[in-house]
Amino acid sequence: MEDPDTSLFFSAASIWEMAIKRAQGKLDVPDNLLGTMEERGFAELPVSAQQGLIAGALPPHHRDPFDRMLVAQAQSERMRLVTHDERMRLYDVPVLW
Repeated sequence: MEDPDTSLFFSAASIWEMAIKRAQGKLDVPDNLLGTMEERGFAELPVSAQQGLIAGALPPHHRDPFDRMLVAQAQSERMRLVTHDERMRLYDVPVLW
């Protein structure tokens, strides 16, 4: 991730999940989160309808719909997923961490 030639992305699904947890009082998220992500060199990865179909067809290794979307995005965009969640390794997607 520290290689300047590596493109870094954050999923719109992750921002959505953080916003929900923030509203529930379960997560402290700064007001300028999007600006901070962009300042640090991350680009937004929007959620597509095709990715929704992929996420819905995934095996039920993981019940969290946000995590399933991250897997679908990584698969469809041929990206590596950065996560500490061991269950994500059960899917056909490269995982870092």
